[in-house]
Amino acid sequence: MEKQNLARRAARARVVTTDAEIDRAIERARRLRNEPLVTEVEYRPGPGLDLLILKLSDGRRHVIPREDLQGLETGRPEQLARVEIVGGGTGLHWPELDADLYVPALLRGVYGTRLWMARIGKRGGSVTSAAKKAAARTNGKLGGRPRRNANGAAG
Repeated sequence: MEKQNLARRAARARVVTTDAEIDRAIERARRLRNEPLVTEVEYRPGPGLDLLILKLSDGRRHVIPREDLQGLETGRPEQLARVEIVGGGTGLHWPELDADLYVPALLRGVYGTRLWMARIGKRGGSVTSAAKKAAARTNGKLGGRPRRNANGAAG
């Protein structure tokens, strides 16, 4: 009985789109006309090399490390190679991974949600190298970071 009620309610449910929402969508589409679109996608796996290469309509190429892309982190090479270009070049879709990425966002360096991007940033900040250690030691010898005054300014 409960299933029938849910089915009836779902059949009656309608999505109502306002004129303002339609106008905003049309304006976004107009702005996209000037943006480069993806014409080809190439996945290059290998030892120390795991890249997604986007070939753009303006002749440029955009290279992104696969591990930075939300939704692709668990994909096997054969799954990652099977990508579809959708939306006239504005989107990428991996059917086997149920993953979608928006090309204009990728070109701006947005590879996932805010939380995902924060994790990427944290991972980069935790990298250690001889140069980073040497810079930290030099900074420490100089007294570390400048103290903040009452106004919040360094000095």
